[in-house]
This record gives sequence, structure tokens and C-alpha cells, in this order.
Amino acid sequence: MNRKSLLLAIPALALALALSPGLLPAADAPATPAGAADGPTLYVKKTCVACHGKDAKTPILPTYPKIAGQSADYAFNQMKDIASGARNNGQTAAMKGIMHLVSEEEMRTLATWLASLQ
Repeated sequence: MNRKSLLLAIPALALALALSPGLLPAADAPATPAGAADGPTLYVKKTCVACHGKDAKTPILPTYPKIAGQSADYAFNQMKDIASGARNNGQTAAMKGIMHLVSEEEMRTLATWLASLQ
């Protein structure tokens, strides 16, 4: 699959995964840190789930990073650098197309939530 096909397939895959039962945490799941309450919803809505997996630990390709448990500051800075173009390598091609749709506040929420995952 070429890059263009992959970038076009990501939103459709994210929607399919979002409609899968059990994707979001159960009501009795442990509380997330302050500021991360919308993390699971944003993770699906912003299509992170399509490449990094529904648990953020099982990416669809072995070259994609496992992002669960990363430091919140590290994850936030990576997202911000990819969005701005400061980080621009082969691994960022797919994310570059997505990150312009994510605000800094949403990046912070995602980063905080991802850091809370074990």
C-alpha cells in the first residue's frame, strides 16, 4: 500500500474501530488524571487508534511506536513538533496529515491520558 492510500484509509479504519464494542474504557475503569478525561474519546476521534492500536500498545505496523505510558511532556512535544514540521522524518509522514487537525489543548489532553496508561 502506498502512502497516499494509507493516509486515505486511516480515517475509515478509525471509524470502524470506534464502532467496535469495548474500544473505550468501561464505566468502572480507573479514573484518569485531571485533564485527561477526554483522552480516550480524542484518541478515537483524532484517529490515533488507527495506527497505534486501541490500547496504544499494539500499533498496526512494527515501525509505529507504542505510545501508552510515554511521558506526557515527551508525547506532547513529539505531537507539537510533528504538527509544526520541526520533526520531519519518514516516521512522521502519516502523522503530519493528522496533526494539523489537533489543537495544542487536545495534544496536551491526549499526552496526559497516554501517560496514564500502563
